[in-house]
Amino acid sequence: MKPNTKIPCVIMRGGTSRALFFHDEDLPKDEAQRDRIILSAFGSPDLRQIDGLGGATTSTSKVAVIKKSERDDADVDYFFGQVSVDHPIVGKTMNCGNISSAVGPFAIDEGLVKAVEPVTRVRIYNVNTKKIINARVPVKNGKAVTEGDFSIDGVPGTGAKILLEFNRPQGAVSGKTLPSGSPVNTIEIEGKIYEYSFVDAANPVVFVHASQFGLKGTESPYEFEARSDYKEITRLLEVIRVTAAITIGLAKDLEDAAKNSQTLPKIGIYTEPVSYVTPDGKVIRKEDIDIVGRLFSMGRMIQAYMGTGAVCTIVAANTKGTLVNKIVTGGNDVCKKLKIGHPFGIMEVEAEVDSTPDGVDVSCAMIGRTARRLMDGFVYVRE
Repeated sequence: MKPNTKIPCVIMRGGTSRALFFHDEDLPKDEAQRDRIILSAFGSPDLRQIDGLGGATTSTSKVAVIKKSERDDADVDYFFGQVSVDHPIVGKTMNCGNISSAVGPFAIDEGLVKAVEPVTRVRIYNVNTKKIINARVPVKNGKAVTEGDFSIDGVPGTGAKILLEFNRPQGAVSGKTLPSGSPVNTIEIEGKIYEYSFVDAANPVVFVHASQFGLKGTESPYEFEARSDYKEITRLLEVIRVTAAITIGLAKDLEDAAKNSQTLPKIGIYTEPVSYVTPDGKVIRKEDIDIVGRLFSMGRMIQAYMGTGAVCTIVAANTKGTLVNKIVTGGNDVCKKLKIGHPFGIMEVEAEVDSTPDGVDVSCAMIGRTARRLMDGFVYVRE
């Protein structure tokens, strides 16, 4: 590859994230060479990503590669990559619900899916998790509609509502809702016992209670990183997270997990509903939420809430005995709608729940997002 090779690229916002979108045919088939191109496009590794298009945060350092699907049950195949800001790594084991919301509009506008007014259903096969996602995208004059009156916390303004349906989200990576076989696990770290729930749905997430780490659970990323003990808390969370990674075979030991499984599983801190104020001054009332959650990605607390994280959280709420189940339903009731208080507002997720001999099963989880094309053209990548 010659220096300053130009490759067709689209920058899209999906939900509270942003990604570079590529057609699969515009990238080399060799995985290592493809990774080098993607890293160069983002300017990684570099904390500022100054020599690329990355936004220097995990939420703005994401990539989507799309092609027309050969499957009978899908219109497009969608590969998601979490591009590390400060390491030469393109994480491939997870999906991103927010970026998933931009796949439908991209596929329609790029002619991969025929536009049908007023709403086009795009069947998306996520290559990472081998799951089908149905996106219902508003369409007008052959293109995806971007303007509308639907708003999501964490994104300024309003847009057209895109409904995402995650079918049978359980066991996305491990094949099991509870990879360890238990709704609650314990781990001893330096003489102290910590409890956590490990649930795999859409993406696997480790849930811990904020009180175990001396946290209120309502901290914003800025407040959390201003604490004198935030590095110590982050270290403890990472030990728990990589222990879970070993459980589902993403790594062979703690050292391997810390290096090669940075993107999965995710980990988050949670607490019962409590009122708090977001960094931009919005009051979140405890009466308006069912749980308070703070998700982490690649060692940093994110500013909103991941779409796949919301799907996993409502599955956890319907899985008897988990930490989320106890907070949301007291261990009893079925949860069909969940309102999660995150650093910049509230995220809603709904579920279709079926009764089974073992309890309840989430047959489909749904989130509403907005998405918008920000730029298209070429990205110039280094040699």
